[in-house]
Amino acid sequence: GGAAGLGMGLKAFCSVWLDNGNRPGHGRGDARRTGWAEPDGRKTMSELKTHLGGCHCGAVRWEVDLPDAFEVEDCNCSMCAMSGNIHIIVPSSRFRLTQGNDNLVEYTFNTGVAKHLFCRTCGVKSFYIPRSNPDGVAVTWRCIDDWQDLNVTVNKFDGQNWEKHAHTLAHKSKA
Repeated sequence: GGAAGLGMGLKAFCSVWLDNGNRPGHGRGDARRTGWAEPDGRKTMSELKTHLGGCHCGAVRWEVDLPDAFEVEDCNCSMCAMSGNIHIIVPSSRFRLTQGNDNLVEYTFNTGVAKHLFCRTCGVKSFYIPRSNPDGVAVTWRCIDDWQDLNVTVNKFDGQNWEKHAHTLAHKSKA
């Protein structure tokens, strides 16, 4: 891992890291500060920012750490199609439920791997544990408080043929 795993020496890594605006002792000082670029200047990761979100009535609240630009999945499986759910899959380490755990109701079907979590008061599913990434969390894009201000690319995902396409999502829950 580390800089050697990026195909550059430590000195080059540190130089690029600082050139991208990173400064020791600034920010949170945790894994959320991840800015670096390839030697050709192409940015490969960006600093993660904490966004707040939750359900309609406010009983369920959470935080999620997201990059400046990211992809959301517009899935056509039976559940997502019927509810209009467009979501981003993140590693579980980048999601924190801050309020309302006791207000969540779980629904499962088919294999039972996906844990669909709904607010018992308003019925909104603001996040869930996806079958494709049971080690991660799928956050409903429009349940992020500032969702309209986010730089997203909407990807169509063929959830009706889940077994054929699920492998294309596996990397999304890895830190």
